[in-house]
Amino acid sequence: MLKIAFHPIYKHPLPEGHRFPMEKYDLLPKQLLHEGTCEDENFFKPEIIEESLILRAHTAAYVDRLKNLDLSKKEIRVSGFPLSQELVDREQIIAQGTIDACKYALEYGVSMNIAGGTHHAFSDRAEAFCLLNDQAIAARFLQDQNLAQKILIVDLDVHQGNGTAEIFQNDESVFTFSMHGKGNYPFRKETSDLDIEIPDGIGDEAYLKQLKEVLPELIERTKPDFIFYLCGVDILETDKLGRLSCTIQGCKERDRFVLQTCHDLQIPVECSMGGGYSKEIKYIIEAHANTYRAAQQIYF
Repeated sequence: MLKIAFHPIYKHPLPEGHRFPMEKYDLLPKQLLHEGTCEDENFFKPEIIEESLILRAHTAAYVDRLKNLDLSKKEIRVSGFPLSQELVDREQIIAQGTIDACKYALEYGVSMNIAGGTHHAFSDRAEAFCLLNDQAIAARFLQDQNLAQKILIVDLDVHQGNGTAEIFQNDESVFTFSMHGKGNYPFRKETSDLDIEIPDGIGDEAYLKQLKEVLPELIERTKPDFIFYLCGVDILETDKLGRLSCTIQGCKERDRFVLQTCHDLQIPVECSMGGGYSKEIKYIIEAHANTYRAAQQIYF
């Protein structure tokens, strides 16, 4: 069964006019239920994560200041969200959702988190709508529990996973792969184990060709026993921030290819949704929903 982490706190209230499309976290599960891709039993409700698990990927000083709402005005501005206790609770629940999803992925081959993909969170700071790095925390959990040893993070969000790269910069047991817009945020990029920079306007054909050439060879070389997939939909031509000019169909084929590859190689995969900033919310929901449809078709 496809198991999906979701909690009502994922849809966090933001000031009017805020550019982050928080409503997608409410609309996406409703769409999946409405169309019959998922049923109520597919969803599970995570709780707040234990602090000790967070500390495997983040510094104690940062976690302490975050939980005490003690970030500076500059740090809050860089985070992109107004700081509140509910927001901190939300981030901790998202991280636990990814850990729980990993357990289900080990059982069923794949599992999803409606939120997550918070790859701009560094070990010691928040950045760009990311306060805690859910996949980094979950990767450490898997290793600590001897559930996986060699981990591959496949980050196909349009923005480089700079926080993830920093957290694992000296760790050969976690291979970080980020395929992102060359001229896009972050403008000062970190160094992943493999960075592929994509030019603006690349379109479906060239984008998919690059991915299909790289991913199977990368998996063969790194031989992971668990994969994290960050499937941001900000590669779309409709995206306000993306600029890669990929279609809904191209994004769908990207997800199908990644999931089919993981399935065929029998490597468990956890998917966190990542970014999406199309002006019309319907494009974000459709692109994200395609990921769940593909998982159901391939695995179940």
